Amino acid sequence: MARIVKIQFHPAGKLYDFNAGALDIAAGERVIVETERGKSIGTVVVAPRDFAESDTPEGLKNILRKAHQEDLEAALRNATKEKEAYDFCLAKIKERGMDMKLVRVEYLFDGSKAIFYFTADGRVDFRELVKDLAHQFHTRIEMRQIGVRDEAKMVGGIGICGRELCCSSFLREFEPVSVKMAKEQNLALNPTKISGQCGRLLCCLSYEFETYCTLKKCLPKCGKRVRCGNVEGEVMKLNILEGTVTVRTDDDREVLLKGDDIKPENISDRPKKPAKGEGEEGRRKEGREAPPQQSQRERRERRPEGREKEKKERR
Repeated sequence: MARIVKIQFHPAGKLYDFNAGALDIAAGERVIVETERGKSIGTVVVAPRDFAESDTPEGLKNILRKAHQEDLEAALRNATKEKEAYDFCLAKIKERGMDMKLVRVEYLFDGSKAIFYFTADGRVDFRELVKDLAHQFHTRIEMRQIGVRDEAKMVGGIGICGRELCCSSFLREFEPVSVKMAKEQNLALNPTKISGQCGRLLCCLSYEFETYCTLKKCLPKCGKRVRCGNVEGEVMKLNILEGTVTVRTDDDREVLLKGDDIKPENISDRPKKPAKGEGEEGRRKEGREAPPQQSQRERRERRPEGREKEKKERR
């Protein structure tokens, strides 16, 4: 049996599995672990759970120990060094006029490397900048380009809903978001309304998408002909959350019906019956029906040469 815990290294960051061994660890405690980048300090999110050896992931690393007071003080010192490195790097970027935006600086727990996260529209030649940083801080320097959604997750902020951004508070993985999700929820396709701090579509558009799709299946689509009791007409509007449809009858009345009261066999695609006086001539005037085809003789008579030929035949 293996006792596995889940650890995060940043707020709302990805969860990583580690072997707790015989350590008595609870959720919320800080621990020191060995990673591919060296020693790191993380926070326990899920308390240890027992797993069979067959279910244990390969390459599972062990937790070294619980974080001591000296470890927490070292983490605070790293946070101070990150602030100094950020200010220095930002000044150098402005001095060199580089087309890049510095987002964050991260020091490894043992101070062996400093990672500078930035965003840019294209590729950036930062070789001279790395030389300045290495000369100033005497440590290994890594420049890492990230996307705008990762930037919003690192920086944080307040969304248009008035709450902290989902990506920086609890959303650990980014899910694909499409305009179709906004359409299914009858939202206005205004970029300023459905875009987040990062300029991309709001992550919360995907939260209720499946629910809307499920509720919509129980309602007839707009444009369908429905019949419920003495009411028959065309569906004009849907209220998905209330489960109702607005039907316009043939005498131009609007009636509100419950979707549960409309049976599937009473939903059809048949067109609306023509009103009185709306025959072939009316449909032809509205352009819904093409005029009847003229015969070859009639088309010939309409031309000047056709009329002359017709006169000769009569003679």
